Amino acid sequence: MARHTLPQRIKQSTTTPEAEATPPRHHPSSQGAQSETPNAGTAKQGHGIPPRALTFLGITALTISTYCGYLYASYTREVNKAQTLDVPRDVSDRYNTTAATFDADVELSEKAMGLGKKRRDLVHQARGNVLEVSCGTGRNLPFYELGERRGTDVDGRAAVLGCRSVTFVDLSPQMVAIAKEKFEKLYPAFKAVLFQACDAGAVAAPSAVKGEPVYFDTVVQTMGLCSMPDPVATLRHLGSVTEPENGRILLLEHGRSYYDWVNRILDNLAPAHADRHGCWWNRDIGEIVRESGLEIVEEKRWHLGTTWRYVLRPKQVEKSQS
Repeated sequence: MARHTLPQRIKQSTTTPEAEATPPRHHPSSQGAQSETPNAGTAKQGHGIPPRALTFLGITALTISTYCGYLYASYTREVNKAQTLDVPRDVSDRYNTTAATFDADVELSEKAMGLGKKRRDLVHQARGNVLEVSCGTGRNLPFYELGERRGTDVDGRAAVLGCRSVTFVDLSPQMVAIAKEKFEKLYPAFKAVLFQACDAGAVAAPSAVKGEPVYFDTVVQTMGLCSMPDPVATLRHLGSVTEPENGRILLLEHGRSYYDWVNRILDNLAPAHADRHGCWWNRDIGEIVRESGLEIVEEKRWHLGTTWRYVLRPKQVEKSQS
């Protein structure tokens, strides 16, 4: 047994404690190469654009350019078509054929432009005996405060608010029929209401009481001047049936813009738009109001100046002379 164990002891003694404690040495150059290689790869990736991003950008640019080309071609085609049309000044008869689809046709554009809120803010000012001309399919109906009540006006003074009566007028019998049906569903208990298919420029004032003339306290018109054959004469007539002292004419209209480039587009497409929709959308609403002779109480504009809001009243000079 001694001959088998002796060589093992001699072999174990040849390894010194110093050798066991000394760690293996690494060449500096190899360690540096290992540490630099990942950084170099990372730097190259950080400065490049991934192929997927390049593909996405290319497809997006192609899509936008194609769509812009389509819009330009469509615009050019519509302009060429519009210039060949012989459209009369009076296009109000178009509403007889578009009445059934009118609400659906304008719903999306009015929501995008926030016209619902603008209608509401305007109609909330209506009080007393109210006349709405160019009532259309009754898009203002939800905003009326029917029935008089005591409260305060915008200046904080005591006033009678709400509508005592409402008269709705439009040239299109089809439009009037739709507005009447809507009103009866919204306000079945309110009876002081009248619907008429007639010209706003010839609407009569309320009947006289004991020989004294009776006027409308408020006249409302939204998006109507664009379709009237003679908007200036119509506004003058509305001023004559509005209460001279405290009466108001409330307008929300669309027309010419602040900017020439927008007006060029409106002018180029106006004949086609009027022929299709019964609306001359390039009229200068400010000029129409000034020519009417009515006094401007308030004026506001939105959407590059194409949406106009007016609060008007009869000229005080005219009132004193009457």
